[in-house]
Amino acid sequence: MKEVQIYSGGRLEQSEAEVVQEFPLVLRVNDREIVTLVASPHDLRFLVAGFLRVQGFVSSPDDFLVLSVCNDYGIANVRIRGELPAELKPVLTSGCGTGITFTLPGSAKIEPVESGGQVEVAAIFELMKQLAALSEKYRSHGGVHSAAVGDATGKLLLHAEDIGRHNTIDRLVGEALLKRMSLERTLLVSSGRVSAEMAAKAASLGVLLIASRTSPTDMAIEICRQAGITLIGYLRGARFTVYANADRLKLGA
Repeated sequence: MKEVQIYSGGRLEQSEAEVVQEFPLVLRVNDREIVTLVASPHDLRFLVAGFLRVQGFVSSPDDFLVLSVCNDYGIANVRIRGELPAELKPVLTSGCGTGITFTLPGSAKIEPVESGGQVEVAAIFELMKQLAALSEKYRSHGGVHSAAVGDATGKLLLHAEDIGRHNTIDRLVGEALLKRMSLERTLLVSSGRVSAEMAAKAASLGVLLIASRTSPTDMAIEICRQAGITLIGYLRGARFTVYANADRLKLGA
């Protein structure tokens, strides 16, 4: 809790409020400092594992020889099988707090995801309903994004929260990786804007559908169209907007 002053009725009054925590985490891989991730301070092993997975540096839990996070000093020490590229060129993304990637979103060849059959609209609404119910931090003081993955029946499988919407995806990927769960043919729901980076990550994982309470970017729409991912925005109440691949949706009666 932090001391604050609240303006109301023409006067300022002393009070206390919960505030969002920012935690800089220096990531060292094979004795090389490659990036500082700015994130929420919980479950950082998932964040690190997911970040390295979506960058293509690891593909299995067996690729980690060491995965250690020291919260006291804000350092993650990782040793992986194989070597990192000799030169890493960070790209700043549109994520909250500015995300970082080492590949330009959408620059790699995009492989279409398997069809996976149709998805009931009711399952999408159910997943977003569950995501909202789990988002306690956002309701208490705002500023925290949330995301989840579920199956085509509307069963929620994994949930993550972070100050950066790009970090929520990495956290989901990392938890799935360390638990040896496949995210192929899953549905991804998010509280935040769908950026090109998020769409490219979803495509690399074989996600069937992305749904958000807000809007996608134009690059995200193009990536989803190429990848065969159904992309939904402005999912609120009983309405939503489809930006790509509406043919996967099975409409209610």
